[in-house]
Amino acid sequence: IVSTVSMMSSFGPVAALSGLAGNLTHTLAAGERVLGILDENPVVEENIDGKTVAFDGMENENVGFAYGDEKILDGFNMTVEPDKIISITGPSGSGKSTALKLMMRFWDVQQGSIKMSGEDIRDIKTSCLRSNQSLVSQETQLFNDSIESNIKIADYNATHEQVVEAAKKASIHDFIMTLPKGYDTPVGELGGALSGGERQRVGLARALVNNPSMIIADEPTGNLDSKTTVEIMEMICSFARDYHQTIILVTHDPEMASYADRIVTLIDGEIVSNQLNNKEKSPS
Repeated sequence: IVSTVSMMSSFGPVAALSGLAGNLTHTLAAGERVLGILDENPVVEENIDGKTVAFDGMENENVGFAYGDEKILDGFNMTVEPDKIISITGPSGSGKSTALKLMMRFWDVQQGSIKMSGEDIRDIKTSCLRSNQSLVSQETQLFNDSIESNIKIADYNATHEQVVEAAKKASIHDFIMTLPKGYDTPVGELGGALSGGERQRVGLARALVNNPSMIIADEPTGNLDSKTTVEIMEMICSFARDYHQTIILVTHDPEMASYADRIVTLIDGEIVSNQLNNKEKSPS
């Protein structure tokens, strides 16, 4: 009996020991990835002693940028007027998203300059640049937390009233109030408790909570159906007009571009068209 009990009781520790090598391999690999991220140097150094300016438009002057030997933008000239919707359109790979990243100074230009309110963005304090800009991407990243916490990611010091005001601008406040827990409702892992359109509206509310002067939208409706796309574009046009916010809209869809005041067309990193839009197709 003793030998049988000993044999059976030793099975668990032996099985755990046999799986130790595999667990250690995963642990060490994860540790290497974490240490690799911690050892990385930022592509663009934060400017902590730069100038503080109020937003009064942006100017892209003869901007050039390349990834290695591959030229992405060449002689890119574009003015972003205050209180306007500017659309950057063109086929995939034409440099649209790269232009946005340069305007947000995720990278520095290799040729020419980008100015905000007449000052080179490299000379502007990074925190000032960030406070004037908000990014809405194609895929809104949500965390397994409440709706309010996900909106406040853009500004942890935002009050509940500011969160509610941002949700109203993004036309999701009424939906949130129908939920049993309201703004305390968990969104689930990766926002799984919400539909695609609802996740994108939460992303828009997040972008609006700190009341930025310029909203940069990179294919904001790329994963949504046509009905939701129209609803979100009408909402974007509405708060741009009512709250005097500047919007840069990147899209490859001519229908979405038709909502803008000015349409800039990029092909192979060069502007082939830069024209005012008569907005015949726009509901605004």
